[in-house]
Amino acid sequence: MGISMEERYKDVKELIAEQPFAYWLHRVKGVGNVQKESLLKLFGAPSRIFAADKKELKKVLKPEQEEAFRRGLKQDIFMEYEALSEKGIAFYPFYHPDYPQELLSIPGRPFGIYIKGRLPGRAKKRVAVIGARNCSSYGRYVAEQFAGELAGKEIEIISGMARGIDGIAQKAALEAGGSTFAVLGCGVDICYPASHKALYEEICKKGGILSEYAPGTQPLPSRFPPRNRIISGLADIVLVIEARQKSGTLITVDMALEQGKEVYVVPGRITDRLSDGCNRLLMQGAAAALTPGQLLQELTQKAYDGLPEKKAERAVLTKQEEELLLLLDFYPVSLDQIRIMMQTRETLCKLSLSETMELLVRLSVEGFIKNEGGYYGLQKPL
Repeated sequence: MGISMEERYKDVKELIAEQPFAYWLHRVKGVGNVQKESLLKLFGAPSRIFAADKKELKKVLKPEQEEAFRRGLKQDIFMEYEALSEKGIAFYPFYHPDYPQELLSIPGRPFGIYIKGRLPGRAKKRVAVIGARNCSSYGRYVAEQFAGELAGKEIEIISGMARGIDGIAQKAALEAGGSTFAVLGCGVDICYPASHKALYEEICKKGGILSEYAPGTQPLPSRFPPRNRIISGLADIVLVIEARQKSGTLITVDMALEQGKEVYVVPGRITDRLSDGCNRLLMQGAAAALTPGQLLQELTQKAYDGLPEKKAERAVLTKQEEELLLLLDFYPVSLDQIRIMMQTRETLCKLSLSETMELLVRLSVEGFIKNEGGYYGLQKPL
């Protein structure tokens, strides 16, 4: 008889007691995630599957799968689970309250997730930054700018710690004092690529390493495409920086779109093969990412989704807000034009691009200005 997720949460002691059995169940070979979830619904808890007799298992498993369970029973599951904890690795099956909630609804969700470090913050916004391994100097610069500026505004950066764009973006996020999380195609106890050892250790301290693969699992090529669904699944927005026409990056894009995520693409030169995939995505309707502030605005707007519309009822505006509104009229102008006009005002000329975007977003949300495709104008007379 199956038990609901809510029922599992009621007794914390029982949840903790089930962890070694959940870890054992996840590592049983020859049985897929969907079937393991079905077994949980049937038996009610991992420990009951562990204790099930041969006759019960025969009803739901093929002979070779039943044999895999038999072999698993010879393990000392408590010792192995304790060894996992001693390595500083946590394991959360899909029904555990600490399992990343964003992954519950994605197609082919992982049965469980291993964490070294910490989990992404539930109240934080996240951007997945992905792209070419053999990136250009342009790609490196853009990745550093976007990831660094977003991380500096407390946006968490998700990526795969691969060579090229992934690693560059995650390093930039850490250097900006932000947090980043790497999803690996191997066990979380394995640094891949080995050249990113320093980055791996830094991410463990200031973010987290995640994987659906058990510790000790080697980084085989076949294990990387599936991990991409976790990268996109954890993110609010996916940002693509350089991608060839056929690349693993585009696999992540496909998964992101399947999950209903918004994909932003940094445009590239039409003569550059590293930008073929990006430019093709733009032709197919992906949004162009031109500045970090643009993504920051999109993420800020998402935070207001579902909230009642705010009216311009504030009695007192800040000096910067007043000065910015005086620069605008009913005919919307671009962000670049606004930045140029700001140079004529002492209170505005030293604002960074991100600070400008925050100001515009705040005034937009409160109904003072309108945003028409990245062009800003007054909503009503001052």
